[in-house]
Amino acid sequence: MRIYLDNAATTPLRPEVIEAMTRSMKEHFGNPSSIHADGRTVRAAIEEARKTVAKHLNASIGEIFFTSGGTESNNMAIKCSVRDLGVRRIISSPIEHHCVLHSLESVEKQGVTIEMLRVDERGRVDYDQLETLLQDTGAGKTLVSLMHANNEIGTLSDMERISQLCHTYGAFYHSDTVQTMGHFPIDVSKTKIHFISGGAHKFHGPKGCGFIYINGDTKLKPMIDGGSQERNMRGGTENIYGITGLAKAFDLACENMETYRSHIEDLRSYFMEQLRENFEGIEFNGDYDGSYLYTVLSVSFPPSPKSDLLLLQLDIAGISASGGSACSSGAEAGSHVLSGTGSDPDRKTIRFSFSHYNTKEEIDQVIDKLKNIIEVKKMAVVAD
Repeated sequence: MRIYLDNAATTPLRPEVIEAMTRSMKEHFGNPSSIHADGRTVRAAIEEARKTVAKHLNASIGEIFFTSGGTESNNMAIKCSVRDLGVRRIISSPIEHHCVLHSLESVEKQGVTIEMLRVDERGRVDYDQLETLLQDTGAGKTLVSLMHANNEIGTLSDMERISQLCHTYGAFYHSDTVQTMGHFPIDVSKTKIHFISGGAHKFHGPKGCGFIYINGDTKLKPMIDGGSQERNMRGGTENIYGITGLAKAFDLACENMETYRSHIEDLRSYFMEQLRENFEGIEFNGDYDGSYLYTVLSVSFPPSPKSDLLLLQLDIAGISASGGSACSSGAEAGSHVLSGTGSDPDRKTIRFSFSHYNTKEEIDQVIDKLKNIIEVKKMAVVAD
């Protein structure tokens, strides 16, 4: 049996989600925009799903809009802020997900000023610099776009602190929360924010379905034109089966969040202990023992001929892990996140990411496989 430790890339569908989606496929065949009974049944199912998402975020149902996933949601927040809210400056960081960075490149061509915050060796942004930039009121309307947790190294940003700074200086605040949705509690009634995003496949739901939260006081126009779906905010017939699966997965993730977190934290700590105990020169990327995403552990192995093809050898050994972001797996350049934090390019980084389905027995097997691939720590000989 293969061992799956790439949950930051995508998660397996929960059996309960498959069951909910299968039932929906059998029963929800009507077009939700149709006024007859079959259409109304599907419309009711979508609104029930919206209610579920809104409940767990402490948001209004009118602030939740279903999309194709986190990428679309992040694109919408950034590009529509420029088009509809008059944003002329965006403050972000060089280690954001590529869907954010490429969106910034797009709006920069329209004359928007992009300011990148400094990040330290653990991927933490410079909050003092953020405040200094926000104090420059002559820069025009500003959007701050900073991800909640880095998808490669797991460093968390302080959403409450950023929210307060944005509120103080009148800036819009967007956070890519794709990696933390369903793993950390987010209460938009307490943490004032204009946009957050979620993708179902990061919390054991289906791929191709996500959502965006848009604060009710923030008025945007659709990014995708068409019919009047999603309260006139996103044209196109809704992905009813995906939305049903998203809502079921999100509900289960939020209801069991603390139990799952405890289990995963234990696995992560055990894995770190075993790596340090068995191998020389092991280091960890990101704010691994500070403010971190507990589902992610970015491990840095010392340079050696044996570590060059480590990811491939793990795959051959039946272990699924990642070199960084799955979205950039085909890129020839190294990780922009590791480069942005000043990591040693000669070291080999593997991102292991966990779910509540993983076990300590699997961790033990991974350690055993690693012992067959890279050099183990030499134990000191104690004289009699």
